[in-house]
Amino acid sequence: MSKITVIHGPNLNLLGMREPSLYGSETLATINQRLEETIESAGHEFEAYQSNAEHELVDKVQSAIPDTAFIIINPGAFTHTSIALRDAFLGVQIPFIEVHLSNVDSREEFRRHSFFADIAVGSIIGLGPQGYLLAAQAALSRVEVA
Repeated sequence: MSKITVIHGPNLNLLGMREPSLYGSETLATINQRLEETIESAGHEFEAYQSNAEHELVDKVQSAIPDTAFIIINPGAFTHTSIALRDAFLGVQIPFIEVHLSNVDSREEFRRHSFFADIAVGSIIGLGPQGYLLAAQAALSRVEVA
């Protein structure tokens, strides 16, 4: 049994009421519940974490060793700004998938650069909450092979 940790960055606690035309109407609790069901039904441990604070996200990534086998992260706005969070991933060397609910490539120019895309196993963008479930399926396939 492996542990898969899902980390949600800033403002994702507002899902369901924050710009539903961009992010959909599902709440973070609903997304986490579906992820938990998917991951635990495959026989693995699920953990979810959300913070609006960069240093808390860095701490969460660092504290994931040694018991987390895979991370799924939506870094939110830190995608475009956080070298500290990038360095945390490089430091722990835990494989991860970057997820974004909206299609960041079709939005403002500053949202088109990710500090994580080149070090992630993969990125899933623009598929709404389904992107998290696709990331969970990919993570499960990777931890079951390991």
